[in-house]
Amino acid sequence: MDLPPAVHGPSWMGAVLVLGGQLLALWPVAAVEVHTSREVEALNGTSVRLKCTFSSSSPVGQRLTVTWNFRPQGINSAESMLYYYEKPYPPTSGRFKERATWDGNIDRNDASIVVWNLNPTDNGTFTCQVKNPPDVDGTIGEIQLRVVQRVHFSEIHILSLVIGSACAAMIIVVIVVVVWRHYRNRRQETSIEMAETEPTEKEKLKSTEEKVAVLLED
Repeated sequence: MDLPPAVHGPSWMGAVLVLGGQLLALWPVAAVEVHTSREVEALNGTSVRLKCTFSSSSPVGQRLTVTWNFRPQGINSAESMLYYYEKPYPPTSGRFKERATWDGNIDRNDASIVVWNLNPTDNGTFTCQVKNPPDVDGTIGEIQLRVVQRVHFSEIHILSLVIGSACAAMIIVVIVVVVWRHYRNRRQETSIEMAETEPTEKEKLKSTEEKVAVLLED
């Protein structure tokens, strides 16, 4: 006698796995967010501070690392530039040897650097990557550096120059008006003093003439 086939209902184990996968997909992923200036323009022969700040969902720990790389303009490959792990490790070789220094403060979520003695070969893209375990994924900050022979004035610079010139002109006008009023008041005071002194001198002269006339009559 044949037994009836077993009836297979929905697997509760499979349902739990599917539900767990969906929950993991919806769970927020811990990641480090890096913030940098998109474009920076600097004068040839000077220095520039490449600002890089970050935020992390985890407290800053001793395992935090910062990696700075540089990709020259027109080249796809990047080269290592500066590394931070418990302390900064500046480059010991390459184009940035003795030219790149750490200028950040990890306690303030700052991972900035300074590049000294800029030259046209520094044109390219600088990248700043921060990892703060367990936050190891996240954005990579990019800075496009342009080394120029002459600084180009932007609209903001021109506006600042115009406002500054207008303020300076107003200050000069105020000073001129104050000095002119002071000089005018001084002249008026002098005129009043002279006007008050003049009758007194006339009276003295008249008194002297009267005394002389009396003496002559005697």
